[in-house]
Amino acid sequence: MKKIPHFLKVTDLSIDQLGEALEVAAEMKANRGNCPYKPLAGQTWALLFHKSSTRTRVSFEVGINELGGHTMILDQKRMQTGRGETVSDTAKVLSRYLHGLIIRTFEHSIIEEFASEGSIPVVNALTDALHPCQIVADLLSISERLGTSGNLLNSLKDRKLAFYGDCGSNMAHSWILAGAMAGMEISLSGPANFAPHSIVDQWLEEAGLPKTYVFTENAEAAATGADVLYTDVWVSMGDEEQRDQRLKEMAPYQVNGSLMAVAKPDAVFMHCLPAHEGEEVSSEVYKSKQSIVFDQAENRLHAQKAILSFLSSK
Repeated sequence: MKKIPHFLKVTDLSIDQLGEALEVAAEMKANRGNCPYKPLAGQTWALLFHKSSTRTRVSFEVGINELGGHTMILDQKRMQTGRGETVSDTAKVLSRYLHGLIIRTFEHSIIEEFASEGSIPVVNALTDALHPCQIVADLLSISERLGTSGNLLNSLKDRKLAFYGDCGSNMAHSWILAGAMAGMEISLSGPANFAPHSIVDQWLEEAGLPKTYVFTENAEAAATGADVLYTDVWVSMGDEEQRDQRLKEMAPYQVNGSLMAVAKPDAVFMHCLPAHEGEEVSSEVYKSKQSIVFDQAENRLHAQKAILSFLSSK
């Protein structure tokens, strides 16, 4: 297993490493509670949260513990960064104490500065631009449900995923990058003013990856022949002032029974949670047998354990 210095984007892994991460995650899931592999033994990793969290916090705390490490929670409101201390100084100080830092924050530049100014591994547990830990868990979830025997990453090749709503969101951007790595067709659909940001094309180019995504305002066109229909909340943290306008504009892009009917018969519904039933997804779809949202949530634990294995010094 070749180590990486940080995990800020899914493209910080090579395609081969992404495939290895999925295999390691699946193995850790199958052998949970009976795995002697403890790469974080004797290490302390901190979780720094600028945003609220349920799945991210619990899955990382449990995962680090199961890998032999110790965790501590750093609350922005109780740190000197909340009173004006710079990211640079904070990163340098924390590097003297910790073995790794997991950050959930707003601007992507914040996590990039922590990584560049500190001397310990930094993990992106969500920024406004990207959510790479979630995407690895999602790839694992799709391969479990729709994949065939053999290499998990290869089982995703040529699958089509349709993403609905805010296509300039961290999840949409993450799917663009991961889809290119996995050889998937990514079709994003939403209002014209919620198209993907141009920075994603730059990231694809920097990683030497092809552009395998399309954006359309036609919701049914995106769903046609899709293996996966995916959505996220329409009002993310920090967007509350735009709530009424967003709900109005996004309404035609709700994932419901009519949209699922256009996809493949065995298509699955995915959502990174928390979900708002009746807004971005109908209750009918959210509670259906096609919904694998809780598999996704569970797989955060196993995917993140695999990711941490690439960052450990052991």
